Order: sequence, then structure tokens, then C-alpha cells
Amino acid sequence: MERRAFLRASSVGLALSLPTAAAASRSSGAAVQGVYEPLGQVPVTGAAEAVVGDDGETAYVAATTGFASVDVSDPAEPTVLAEERDIELSGGILSEVLDVTVDGDRLVAAGPANPGFSTTGFCCYDVSDPANPVSTGAHDTGYHIHNCYLEDDLLFVPANTGDQNPLVIFDVGGDEITQLGYWSLVEHEPGWRDINWLARYLHDVYVQDETAYLPYWNAGTYLIDVSDPNDPGYVSHVSDTTLAEQREIGGQEAVYGLPGNDHYAAVDDTGELLAVGREAWATGGEEPDRPGGIDLYDVSDPERPEHRGSIDPPRTTDESRSGGMWTTSHNFELRNGQLYSSWYRAGVQIHDISDPTAPERLAWWRDPGTTGFWTARVVKPGETFLASSTEAIPNTSIEGALYTFPIEPGEQADPPSLQDPADWEINGNETGGSDGANGSEGGTESSENETGNTDDSIPGFTGVAGLIGSGVALERLRRRGNVQD
Repeated sequence: MERRAFLRASSVGLALSLPTAAAASRSSGAAVQGVYEPLGQVPVTGAAEAVVGDDGETAYVAATTGFASVDVSDPAEPTVLAEERDIELSGGILSEVLDVTVDGDRLVAAGPANPGFSTTGFCCYDVSDPANPVSTGAHDTGYHIHNCYLEDDLLFVPANTGDQNPLVIFDVGGDEITQLGYWSLVEHEPGWRDINWLARYLHDVYVQDETAYLPYWNAGTYLIDVSDPNDPGYVSHVSDTTLAEQREIGGQEAVYGLPGNDHYAAVDDTGELLAVGREAWATGGEEPDRPGGIDLYDVSDPERPEHRGSIDPPRTTDESRSGGMWTTSHNFELRNGQLYSSWYRAGVQIHDISDPTAPERLAWWRDPGTTGFWTARVVKPGETFLASSTEAIPNTSIEGALYTFPIEPGEQADPPSLQDPADWEINGNETGGSDGANGSEGGTESSENETGNTDDSIPGFTGVAGLIGSGVALERLRRRGNVQD
């Protein structure tokens, strides 16, 4: 595929325009690279995923015990409009709300992100007035929901029950919420049934132009035709490993280490460029034994995807999962020839991907002592994007918040070194690192998950499990989240 297929105007990739507010305070033009820094921030307790409403002025942030709506019309002063905490569902309270999805005036909050809770499902809201969300219905699924995606009246839900791990489609547009069709990896390729369910976990879903993109962890990312929501069908898939290879790998390495680890996937505006983020850590296994990056694929012919390029992760000294010094890829967005990405404590980045064979980094910012970014989303094209910082990374003292950033070239002045975690301090307390710190070429992973259990934990699931695993911690989040109620 030719370069112009990814970007209709070749100059867009580098012609990053300044936000109005930023332009007023800068004497140099947009093409001059300057000091890069956030425009503003606002605390959001329990912050995880963040999405932008169709108005381009409101953000919605999953907040562990509920969600918050935030006015981002003035990026220098984002303001919390409302917080919906202690969401009731089937007589219980919905916990571990790490994902929200919005389309038009409808928002869906889903959870819990991990199994083991009695209250499971999703709740729908009318957010035509973002300052006053109104509940419009709910559905008890009987299984946890790590992530989901809303497109018009259809809600796409990964149903990770351990056996099938299918994509399930719901109609949420009528008076009653109804289940439509589903698609299952193990029905398509039964051999995956023999692999540990976490190694074929359906971590997320992204939908555009009647195609669903399903990152099935080590099985790869699958393109599914959902033009008939009652009968989804296989189109193709991309993979960094094979079923035969997965049969030979076991333990921590199979779930937390490369290859594989398809965590998040999305396409650009044209639907011709697919990005797959691989969330991974060093496990002490075979190479590559490092954090995961982002791979770019040409899907102009969706039946024949072709790998085009990659973005490598930032590196640090202890790259194990338990160390808390995470620099692996997390969530992102592709828009107008740019990729806006989050890398936990390694910060946020903007890349020009108009030529996907040679991604060019345009801007970046990090503050690993106070931030660990979950996602990056465009607010106003050519002007601003946002990023949510989560307090869920283990062995850290990060506070949840929503940040806004300019869309312009630049580099941070005097950035904290990723190779010297002793500088990552909050109120004089060192963060990051662990007793088992290792060199950048490898690491070891504790056999315990965040809740202190020796059972398998969900791949890609952060320290929120530990944060809210006890009633005391959960109550602390509820109290902090209800300050403005």
C-alpha cells in the first residue's frame, strides 16, 4: 500500500497546529520544536480509562468505584462536572469499573474488571447533560467485564468466562437490553482450547466500519465482520506467536512476557492502518524479555494484513511486573496520521505515522514519580489531547488524575531519567524499584498476583486489584471519590 493511503494530505503529519491558548503564549510558530509540558490537570480518584464525548468538550473517566464527567473545553483548567459512584446493579454495587465507553448521548460503565465479585455487568446512562448523568438501564452478565465498546445501539463485550472467552454483542437501544450474536476464538480454532485461558484472554474490543478488532492476548488480534450483529464472522488476524509455540511456553512467561500479549488494538480514520499494543514485562524468560511496544499493520486489504513498522517501548532498570516501574505500552488512539500513546510511568508520546514503516516521535512528556498514564485520547484534532493517570500501579504512590496536553512538536525540559528511579519521588518518598531489581535486559516476576493470591491474575490488569482487594481500601476510594457529592 502506498503512503498516501494512510494520510491523504502528506503535510498533516508534521503540521501540528498550536492550541489557541498555547499559541497566545508562544512567540514561535507551530513548526518550531519547543519545551513540551501539560496544559492542565484535575484530580480524579481511581482514574483508569478515559474517553472523549462527541461534543469534543467533555471527557468521561472510569474511576474504579464509578465514573466521572470532566469539562475539558478549557484545557488549561479541566473541571469535574459530576461523579457517579457506588453504582447499583442487581441489588449490589458495581466494583472495579476500569472502562467506560460513550457514543452520542449514551454512556456505558462496566465491571468488575476481574472475576471473583458477585455483582457483574454494565449500566447505561444518558449523558446529554454531562453534569447530570441519568441511569437508563442495566444488565447483569454473570461474568466480569474488563473492557467494552459502544457503537450506536450496539455494545460489544468480551465475555471472559474461561472456556469460550467470546465477544458478545448486546442491543442497548430499546426499552430492554437484549443479547444478539457472539464470536468465539475456540470455535474458530479449537486448538486454542488447550491453552491456559489467560493466554487467550479477550482483553479489549474496538469497532469501526462494521469490523471489530479483538486483541486475544497470545492468540493475536482478530478482525471480525460484525455487519450482521447476530452472526459475526472471521475476516483475518495478525499474530506475534503461534499456537504451536504457545504449547511450548508455560507459567508467567506465557501470560506476562513476549511474544504475544496483544492488549489493545485500534485503526486510524481510514480503517487502513491497524495498531496493536503489546503490554508485557520482563519475566526472566527467553528474548525478547522486555516491555511491549506497538506494532503497525497495513489492513487496506483486511483479509491480508501486512506488518509495516513498530514503536519500541522506553526502557528502565527493573522491567518486571512486580517492580512497579512500568514502561510498557497501554492504550492509545490513531487520528489524522498521528498516534497518541500512553506508556504508564514512561509518560505519553505523539508519533507521526503517515509513513508506518518509519514512525517519527514528535512530542513526549513523563513524570514517573507522580504519573502513570493509562490512555491517550484526542480532544480537539490539531489542538489538544488528554491522558488519564492511574494510581493502580503496584509499589507506587501515584494519585489519579486527568491531564491535558497540546498537540505540537516538542521535548520535555529536564525529564526524569528512566534509568535512575531514585529520582522518582513524591513528597520525599522514593517510588519504583524493588528488592529484585534487575538490569534492563531481564527480570523476575513474583508468582503472586496483586490481590496476594497465587491464582492466575488477569493479564494486563494493573494494581487496582490490590488497591481495592480489601474492604478498607475500597471504602477509602469511595470516601475520596465522594468528596464533591
